[in-house]
Amino acid sequence: MLKAELRKKYMQKRKTLSHDEVFFLSERIFEKFVDFFNPLRNQKVHIFLPIEKFMEIDTQIFVKYFLSHHIRVFVPKVVGQQLISVEIFSDTEFEINSWGILEPLSNKDSGELGFDFVVTPVLYCDHNGNRLGYGKGFYDGFFQNLPEGSKKIGVNYFSPDETIDDIWENDIPLDYLVTPTEVLSFFAGEE
Repeated sequence: MLKAELRKKYMQKRKTLSHDEVFFLSERIFEKFVDFFNPLRNQKVHIFLPIEKFMEIDTQIFVKYFLSHHIRVFVPKVVGQQLISVEIFSDTEFEINSWGILEPLSNKDSGELGFDFVVTPVLYCDHNGNRLGYGKGFYDGFFQNLPEGSKKIGVNYFSPDETIDDIWENDIPLDYLVTPTEVLSFFAGEE
């Protein structure tokens, strides 16, 4: 199926979710993530903050856990046409940007790239790890600079059931997908 069709289909599926369902499913995804990846003290996690109007996974659950377990947390911020990574702490101040995304006030790029986990927003992901976002390409550019070993992890309410047919040369697949019911690995021989 083409990206445009999948984007429309999965945006519509998300719109049918209630706020209670979003919270419940987000908790299940969080539990699957922690059980599977077992993040440890001083590891580094890059994680998006949700766009509530798009009914994205409530990653605030993740952030609170990470900060309380002394796991370093970095969030994306778009400055110009670039996605930078800002380290946050329990006292970090935030504002809502023009897209409705909570962002730190700071524009200071941490310069960090050696993340243990990069938790990525996903509108849809197929069985090959091909990710569908909102079409801006920020994450593909960000992924290009990550060192080998940084796990690119999508989180989504829905498991794959269709193939994305129009993959582009610059599209970088995910390493894992976490849903409320499973963790999928896109490495051969690993589940």
